[in-house]
Amino acid sequence: MGIVALIFIGALALGIPIAFVLGSSALYYYLFIGNIPLEMLGQKLYAGCDSFVLLAIPFFIMAGELMNRAKITDALIDFSKILVGRIPGALAQVNIVASFFFAGITGSGVADTAALGSVLIPAMKKEGYSAEYAAGVTVASSVIGPIVPPSIIMVIYSMTTGESVGALFAAGFLPGISVAIALMLLAYFFAVKHHHPRRTERLSFKEVTTTLRKSIVALMCPIVLVGGIFSGRFTPTEAASIACFYAMFAGVVILRTLTIRDILESFMKAAVSSSVILLIISMASLFGQVMALERVPTSIANFILSVTDNKYVFLMLINVFLLFMGMIMETGASVILIAPILLPVAIKLGIHPLHFALVMLVNLNVGLSTPPVGVCLFTAAPIAGISLERISKGAMPFILADIVALLVITYVPELVLLVPKLMGFIQ
Repeated sequence: MGIVALIFIGALALGIPIAFVLGSSALYYYLFIGNIPLEMLGQKLYAGCDSFVLLAIPFFIMAGELMNRAKITDALIDFSKILVGRIPGALAQVNIVASFFFAGITGSGVADTAALGSVLIPAMKKEGYSAEYAAGVTVASSVIGPIVPPSIIMVIYSMTTGESVGALFAAGFLPGISVAIALMLLAYFFAVKHHHPRRTERLSFKEVTTTLRKSIVALMCPIVLVGGIFSGRFTPTEAASIACFYAMFAGVVILRTLTIRDILESFMKAAVSSSVILLIISMASLFGQVMALERVPTSIANFILSVTDNKYVFLMLINVFLLFMGMIMETGASVILIAPILLPVAIKLGIHPLHFALVMLVNLNVGLSTPPVGVCLFTAAPIAGISLERISKGAMPFILADIVALLVITYVPELVLLVPKLMGFIQ
């Protein structure tokens, strides 16, 4: 396994895509160490993504694409302006609140950055915010996307560990709100310190009702999806397909902003994006089999328990480790490789599986906004017209706010478990 580890680290350092890093490391083991028939490669790769639950991924990606092209994003931004437009640093606050609502549609941090950033980053720059600040708050608030239900990464976690998708979705509500509040408080501090603008005039009743009427189309989507899943009317995968139908119906019939070309391009974008994710999942399952054959999870678990049997110390060590992993590895791959190793240790130390799941997922999602492989950074940089270094500097204070919220989630388990208890997922 030492040579396999060197291949893995070397390929990762060379910037090779994570799917091929995992695949090449596993292939070396298959060829030279494990004495495993190569016919097993194809079977294992297929089995890695042969899951009904994973069908939710392309559907949720397509739903986000359709809603973005139908300009439903604009309605969410207008609604957010009504809610927080008069708070100091209004557009930064709108950015964070809109991220929360948009998360209820796509469950993807990258989609959040691309859709909201393309509108709000130029608007914030026009109002006098620096490009670094505008991009930084956009990137950091995108962490909310994969936490608030529905969430693509929660679907992957469920497939990997067997945890209920509905329970994971329910557990994500309050942590998502906690991250949003931490970011809003920091944006308020910067607004007061640097005299950021806000809306001073009152909106007329007609303006409010007009905006609410336009926003209801967007706001109904997460209500239908989450309500349907929690009520047992449909599964998360069925909810994702319903989201696509809803987005097409709203864009074509209600708003009339969606064209046939938009729909076809959305199909293409969803196919490409989901193929990348599913390839990573397949390769990660292949590499996971290598680790299982070499009993790596057991060795790591024994090592952790030899270091500490205090669950609070364990959680702190896990936070540090997962934040680091989020900085260097794609989130889905990290979940598939790490969750089966650490979850049994967490349960043995008395940590509730749902609590551990959210600690892990929030940790890894923070990696979306941190260099060197923070995909939200790469998405926002060209929109803001600045370098990766400058956007990283602008995002750093907000990333620290994300980490403060993470620590609260880590050491206040009821923040995670309250909603699942109220909804009957756990006793």
